[in-house]
Amino acid sequence: MNIRFKISKNILLGIFFSLGVHNRIEAQNTLIKGFVDVTSTYQDPKISFGLGEQDLFITSEVSNRIDFLGESVFKYSATSPTLFDLSIERVVIKYNFYRNHNLLIGKHHTPINYWNDTYHHGRVFFPTIYRPDLFTEHIIPLHTTGISLQGHDLGKLKFGYDLLAGNGIGSTDIIDNDLNISFTAAGHIKPIDNLQIGASLYIDHISKGAKKAHSAEIVKATVQQQLLSGSASYFGKHFEILTEGTYAMDHTDTTGNLNSLAAYVYAGVHVKEKLIPYIRFDYMNVPMGEMYFHEGTKTTFVGGLRYEINYLVVVKLEFQQSDNSMHGSAQTTTAQIAIGF
Repeated sequence: MNIRFKISKNILLGIFFSLGVHNRIEAQNTLIKGFVDVTSTYQDPKISFGLGEQDLFITSEVSNRIDFLGESVFKYSATSPTLFDLSIERVVIKYNFYRNHNLLIGKHHTPINYWNDTYHHGRVFFPTIYRPDLFTEHIIPLHTTGISLQGHDLGKLKFGYDLLAGNGIGSTDIIDNDLNISFTAAGHIKPIDNLQIGASLYIDHISKGAKKAHSAEIVKATVQQQLLSGSASYFGKHFEILTEGTYAMDHTDTTGNLNSLAAYVYAGVHVKEKLIPYIRFDYMNVPMGEMYFHEGTKTTFVGGLRYEINYLVVVKLEFQQSDNSMHGSAQTTTAQIAIGF
């Protein structure tokens, strides 16, 4: 009798324990997604095929107030022994402390404009194949490791804000390179469905000898940098438009104040539900003597066609012409298939 009772008791305890573990696992809702793209590019006189970034995207609801986001990218690197590198793009822990207000800590996409705050490295969601020159020419810092306050969908205008303090340009993901921190203040409104208007201010003290953002180049002088950015976006059923610009104000002891401008306008039309022809125009002007950005004027025209097989499979064909006052002109035609899985 005692033996049977002990066996039954152990079985019941095992069942209750299993149910408890099962419930805890179900409560932690974790999603793992992947994204990748392949391209074929024609640039006179040759055709090349390329593998884009492979993006691993993880989100998890740890509790009813704590969320986790992680994004890692496998990408080509000429300096790696294997010719590929693993890059940690984002690691963010979010704590919802009051209604639509959150505290976030980790490595963020700097909330400096709509594109950088909305799109991750999954190219399937990009409206064009490549990012605008505002990003590829490293005008803005794409990432910041630090702590931020965030609010969204507040009031009738659906106001949102981001206040981010973190390691400045030249720092790593684990330590700041100097005694100064960077600061980002951003706000936006959504007055009607699909429309968002925003602005931001980024302030940083970039030390002499620091590495430039997303580059191996070294800063030759201490730079006091302020970036004032604005965005307007509308992605509707029949057409879509996105325009953004950044006015950079850099100060050094040797050059004084030098101001640069980078901006772009993108527009697309849904001629059919899944077929969107689009254009984009980029403009960038950096004065001579600038100590941080590359000097010169650059304009880029992009014309393309996007076919959305479904929301996780997209094919694009794109022509791009760039004219750079320092490096001449270049034309490329690129086809891309991007998928999510």
